[in-house]
Amino acid sequence: MNVCIFDLDGTLTDTLESLVYATNQTLENLGLNPITVEQCRMFVGNGARKLVMAALEASGDGELTYMEEAMKLYLKIFSENCLYHVKPYEGILELLKNLRERGIRLAVHSNKPHEQAVDVVRNIFGDGIFDIVQGQEEGLARKPDPAGVVRIAGQMGVDIKDCIYIGDSEVDIQTGANAGIPAVGAAWGFRGRTLLSEAGAKIIIDRPEELLHYV
Repeated sequence: MNVCIFDLDGTLTDTLESLVYATNQTLENLGLNPITVEQCRMFVGNGARKLVMAALEASGDGELTYMEEAMKLYLKIFSENCLYHVKPYEGILELLKNLRERGIRLAVHSNKPHEQAVDVVRNIFGDGIFDIVQGQEEGLARKPDPAGVVRIAGQMGVDIKDCIYIGDSEVDIQTGANAGIPAVGAAWGFRGRTLLSEAGAKIIIDRPEELLHYV
């Protein structure tokens, strides 16, 4: 494989606290009950809109009466707090260094809003590690649609079959399958080994350095 495409939240970085914070600040502004960390862990992965929708339903707004107001609030709060307690997972920095030393190019593909995805990557990893950071933006279908993977491969000038996808959720496993490329499940992330296996992951790793066996 010449290119490793990584999911961001739950794969490269532990961003759960930032997501819980922005979500619960949104709910508090609307006079709704907060969600738990474990609820948020299961809600993330499908993009901001799906997260807000699930949080509203869990907080008692089953009719999604506040949906549009909540979405505006969430995007504002999250844009101001996307780095809240964010940190790379143990072993990730060493993995990225080893991959680059092997001549493997790196990219990020996230359902996180694009500007915040770029902010997180730049602040946590600096410039020069990843060739491309692709977040969710208007006109690009979110994962598990393979459009983002196709775009990344095209921008990097590589055949999509030379790419491998690494992520921590069923959405990531489906993204790899839809793109026709191998998908590696990151069991240290938000979902865990059991759910990744149920999603069809054929390769699941428990520690970042294990990826080196598959590239």
